Amino acid sequence: MSDLFPALRAESDRAALRFGERALTYGELAGAAGSLAVRIGGASRVALWATPTLETAVGVVAALLAGVPVVPLNPRTGERELAHIVADSAPVAVLAGPGDELPDALAALERVDIPVTGAAGPLPDDPGPLAPALVVYTSGTTGPPKGAVLPRLAVATTLDALEDAWEWTASDVLVHALPLFHVHGLILGILGPLRRGGEVRHLGKFSVEGVARELAGGGTMLFGVPTMYHRLAEALATDPELTKALAGARLLVSGSAALPVHDHERIEAATGRRVIERYGMTETLMNTSVRVDAEPRPGSVGVPLRGVELRLIDEDGSAITAYDGESIGEIQVRGDHLFTEYLNRPDATAAAFDGDWFRTGDMAVRDGDGSVRIVGRKATDLIKSGGYKIGAGEIENALLDHPGVREAAVTGEPDPDLGERVVAWIVPVDAGDPPSEAELADHVAAQLAPHKRPRAVRFLDALPRNDMGKILKRSLTS
Repeated sequence: MSDLFPALRAESDRAALRFGERALTYGELAGAAGSLAVRIGGASRVALWATPTLETAVGVVAALLAGVPVVPLNPRTGERELAHIVADSAPVAVLAGPGDELPDALAALERVDIPVTGAAGPLPDDPGPLAPALVVYTSGTTGPPKGAVLPRLAVATTLDALEDAWEWTASDVLVHALPLFHVHGLILGILGPLRRGGEVRHLGKFSVEGVARELAGGGTMLFGVPTMYHRLAEALATDPELTKALAGARLLVSGSAALPVHDHERIEAATGRRVIERYGMTETLMNTSVRVDAEPRPGSVGVPLRGVELRLIDEDGSAITAYDGESIGEIQVRGDHLFTEYLNRPDATAAAFDGDWFRTGDMAVRDGDGSVRIVGRKATDLIKSGGYKIGAGEIENALLDHPGVREAAVTGEPDPDLGERVVAWIVPVDAGDPPSEAELADHVAAQLAPHKRPRAVRFLDALPRNDMGKILKRSLTS
């Protein structure tokens, strides 16, 4: 619907999209996306080969203008998973860049090449706020990926709530290098600036040099994941131009996983800028954020966004009302920002809700001001040891504070005495001289509490991660 992007109606010469040397103004984007929207109008659903390119941005805008639900496809998805997504979502066509080579799993679909020039004709009627905008597939860690159906209302609601929390305006220029097949990179990173009437500059591929160049050249906001911010933090000591560029940014935002406290502190010490964290999911879009006018605290994902209701639920199903920073419960949310269903999975949809509250599966505590600190996933990060409920996240942050630790992940494993014991998976700074198990256990016990210390430590060359830098804990097995 056209009012997702009011700035497109003006067809102005304001900058809208830039990918390297390729760029479109709002007028040019309106023409290119509008002409494609006319071509695909009336389709039941289309897939989008979501490469980090100008074509992907034009394709998603065109589908939304046409009122056609779009299924972003990760180009790195394997054939089996891709075949499942195509069979499940049943798109009638795939939108792709003219030069893209598509896999066999898409061979049966009509291919529509995405133009970057064109003249818009009359657009289809607005399908209404509850009509599907996107079908975004989850990572499928507990079975085949499920397609979360995101209505147009959810997209508008979450982007407008972020406008409020971050004071996001048409004057902002967003810099990022995130993949464009999911919520963070595509909805927040492409649709967000376009809804505000601002500009997005996509690096194509993340690099420290690219971030420094674009922020120094007028960028006001940076979106990244912890892996990216870690690399920026590592480079700050020897790169004064990067330091200056980050210091000049209005807003640095990290998401998709927790940013270690150590990297927060290094970036702030070098630049005077604090990184803001926010919390969201495919099914919920954005739930909370540190507000731009609040004091950021490392480890906090802030307060519920405008229009979001959030509660913590204990294992017995009762609501946790204490804002004591200690009582751990599962986050449940409700509001207009939620998905409507898992496509073709009424059973999974029903299981995901407690009444009209969505069960996130994330465990958290709330501090005295109502802000949220996530301690991990219910399935992988809540460790029940010796009668205590322990969140893996706080132990990981404590381990990362040790000078001999480069990366850390914490899991639980069965223990005949404790029920579960805490296991630390460590990538040391010096593989030839790693810290001892006793040293790391004592380090955690001194910072947190004795019952939270690792009972076993395992050293790795690298932690397994997905495309967004999230640690794949299910791959960490003895």
